[in-house]
Amino acid sequence: MGVCGTGKSTVGGLLADELGVPYAEADAFHPPANIAKMTGGTPLDDTDREPWLDAIGAWARGRTGLGGVVSCSALKRSYRDRLRAAAPGLFFLHLTGDRALIAERMERRRDHFMPGALLDSQFAALEPLQVGEFGAAVSVDRGPGSITAEAVAVLRNHPVPAVPEGRPEPAAPGSRPESAIPGGQPAPAAHGGQSAPATTHR
Repeated sequence: MGVCGTGKSTVGGLLADELGVPYAEADAFHPPANIAKMTGGTPLDDTDREPWLDAIGAWARGRTGLGGVVSCSALKRSYRDRLRAAAPGLFFLHLTGDRALIAERMERRRDHFMPGALLDSQFAALEPLQVGEFGAAVSVDRGPGSITAEAVAVLRNHPVPAVPEGRPEPAAPGSRPESAIPGGQPAPAAHGGQSAPATTHR
């Protein structure tokens, strides 16, 4: 999770590779109307985001007991609560950074629909992780490899919540541990994003 330009997609993909789990890009879950709105420089409102969050939540729920990383801005507590309602085991990896640094990185991007003009609206909407939320913050003030290494260390130190009744159970012993964090602990679904996210989103 995090505002645009924090590297959710880059870190999310690297993290998924490191953990040996699938990665999903949150932008792929947006309906065309949302993409058109953002491309035109208009921020999405909560109503625009509801079907997008529900689609991401459904993907994350499908990875319960298996692991996965999905990028998502998940800026507000209410958005994260909606995602957790679909997939209670989500771990939110909040990629944080100074506004000037993120703005500079966004200016260098040439292949993304999100204009830099929307960065202020993202920071205005951002509600950092609160007490009781399952997640952690990681600074993006270094390279993607270092950020990913810290993210893996953070995940190793956060036990995965028990799977609630009615949720899919983890894979049977002896099956390929595609959701295992190196060291033997199962990987949660992370939210991260651009975009971390273990299941991560934009």
